[in-house]
Amino acid sequence: MLRRLIEISRPVLWINTIGTTVVGMWLAGYLWDWRVLPILIWVTFPFNLLIYGINDIFDQETDNINARKGGYEGAHIFPNEVRPIWITTVLTNVPFLIYFAITLPWQATAWMVAYSLFFTFYSAPPLRFKARKYLDALSNTDYAFPLAFVPLALGVEPNWWLVIGLMAWSVAKHAYDAIQDIPQDSDTGIVTTAVHLGVKKTAVWSTIWWAISIALFAVVNIPVAIANAIIAYLLVAPLYKEPTPEKAHSLYKYSIAFPYVAGAVGGFQLVIGLVFGLYP
Repeated sequence: MLRRLIEISRPVLWINTIGTTVVGMWLAGYLWDWRVLPILIWVTFPFNLLIYGINDIFDQETDNINARKGGYEGAHIFPNEVRPIWITTVLTNVPFLIYFAITLPWQATAWMVAYSLFFTFYSAPPLRFKARKYLDALSNTDYAFPLAFVPLALGVEPNWWLVIGLMAWSVAKHAYDAIQDIPQDSDTGIVTTAVHLGVKKTAVWSTIWWAISIALFAVVNIPVAIANAIIAYLLVAPLYKEPTPEKAHSLYKYSIAFPYVAGAVGGFQLVIGLVFGLYP
């Protein structure tokens, strides 16, 4: 069961929570700080089970008719797995939040609670953001929250340029990734931003938000901004030529690689800086 729960938590996507947590620590001025370890543990299996386990529970109807589910692109759960997912999600997340509330500044804890609630109600009723056009994409700004709560946990003011930039990036990526699910969402009556706008207009929507994020990233780090611009172009340009969900699905593997590439560009600069003594 543990192996199955780990599969449901989508390990290939843990980079989205682990990466932002580590970058938040670096931006606070620490190459490593042991105070971050509990947060880092939390954003691996526990928090990703919250994100994707709850999503799978409330998406069983669409997942049943979605051929891409059942592999690295998403789990296909069975009714008897719903209870274990809920129990494990609560048992692995609530103790962390209690610990953070006791040990960290209240501002950091407030962001962490918001982080948890946004992801919970992205999938769960009554809010279920994912079934509400525009709110589905806009609610994904929560992927940027670690860039705020990690520095706050360390007593440092966050770099708000980067926080807002990653929020814009997340809005773009969510809508883009939802294009491939337009047929299944339409068939089950779910009106996402992608369903509402259609393929080509969603590509435009994502282009605009990615452009905003690139401009904000450029204030902080030019190489990362350039890397994001290149990958965003490689993702949206083919959709302008062939605006179909099938084309979006064929590009999804590159969308998954997006944060890995951007993180590698930032990490490479950090290593070079350390080697040549650019950082104290």
